[in-house]
Amino acid sequence: MSRALISRLAVVLVIATAIASLAVAQLAHAATSTSYAGTTSDGGSWVADVPSPWNGTLLLYSHGFGPPQAADAPDSSTKQALLDRGYALVGSSYDPAGSWWALSSALRDQFEALTAVRAHLTAAPRNVIAFGTSMGGLVSALESERGNGRIDGALTTCGLVGGGIALNNYQLDGAYAMAKLLAPGVPIKLVRFASPAEGLLTGQQLDQIAQQAQATPAGRARLALAMAFLNVSTWAPGEPVPAATDYPEQERQQHKVQFTGPMTAMDFVEFGRGWIEQAAGGNGSWTVGVDFARLLEKSPYAPQVKALYSQAGVRLDVDLATLTSGADIRADAKAIRWLQETSVPTGRLQVPELNLHTISDELIPVQHESAYARTVRAAGAQSLLRQAYVQRQGHCNFTPAELVAGVLAVQHRVERGRWDDVADPSALQATATALGLGDAAFIPYSPWPLSGDNGPFLSRYAQP
Repeated sequence: MSRALISRLAVVLVIATAIASLAVAQLAHAATSTSYAGTTSDGGSWVADVPSPWNGTLLLYSHGFGPPQAADAPDSSTKQALLDRGYALVGSSYDPAGSWWALSSALRDQFEALTAVRAHLTAAPRNVIAFGTSMGGLVSALESERGNGRIDGALTTCGLVGGGIALNNYQLDGAYAMAKLLAPGVPIKLVRFASPAEGLLTGQQLDQIAQQAQATPAGRARLALAMAFLNVSTWAPGEPVPAATDYPEQERQQHKVQFTGPMTAMDFVEFGRGWIEQAAGGNGSWTVGVDFARLLEKSPYAPQVKALYSQAGVRLDVDLATLTSGADIRADAKAIRWLQETSVPTGRLQVPELNLHTISDELIPVQHESAYARTVRAAGAQSLLRQAYVQRQGHCNFTPAELVAGVLAVQHRVERGRWDDVADPSALQATATALGLGDAAFIPYSPWPLSGDNGPFLSRYAQP
């Protein structure tokens, strides 16, 4: 082992020990907490919990996609762990009208909740850290750009940080490929749903198509192509990680990830599209002008797809030409404008931000992080961003130890003015392990590019 490596490991250990010591010191003085609640100007609600003693840091928590219910932590165990360490917590419900994609009101309501809770604090917060889950991770990323002095740092977890337009487009690419290649002539509604329930029906229709396709080599090859556009993980729950070139096994596990369960990931995709369209006032995605051969060629899934097509004796070039020639879905300009204004990060960070993601996420693929890093680099804010990964399956499947370690890392950056090595996987793992809050699985990892991320700031998605 080189001296440089030994020195680096020593620094990591010192930092991790210092952070863990801070957490232990906070815990030693933990006592009870007081809960507060109120309403926002649009009729939404907010909740807060303030411990005594309070460590001076306030966490502004943003909940994920779902019914508008105020929350100030992702789960009860993490909430208690943070309160025990002296953190005050606050969060709002967002849209009181009931939209699950509440990006038009989320930032306003969150900042109103932040203002309201100050009346119940013994002093002004020393630090305010945004903390978000899933869609709330997108909210926290937007708060990083638009806080204007109201927050000091941010932690996004399993965040939809690639933004709403990218999400809509790669999901439409995959659904369109399934409909066009696996069920030609079958009427399948892909956009402009009358309601989220109608979107769910499309998801269930696509589930049935996928089950039929899985029964034949040609069907599996075409399904692999669609799943490449969908950025589906090749590592399914309960399964060993498939070998790098075991393409049939990768496809089998992708099918399990995307099309199994009481509500499949595909169901969730289409159900969610209904909510997004309802909020945006129309269809915020398109296939017109997409070159599907180019899309696949730039995809990291291309070797798998090509191998499965070859094994099945199916012409990949013909299928790709069919997709390109039949691509006629146009976006609604109004919806694109709304999404661009409310649901797409610019990367212009004002404060330091740490992103956490599991490496196999069935709802928000880890590839969102590569797209987001590219956006932040294009904005010149890369020094403020750190990203870390957990070797686990499932959307937002973090332990309290991992989440608290993330909060502590952001707090270190805010208070010291530098990251040091605090967001490195080895330091995060050491910190999380020392907390005594359960397992942790931080690993060195670099996610694949997001399928369709073909230029600066996702230019593939920049115009309808």
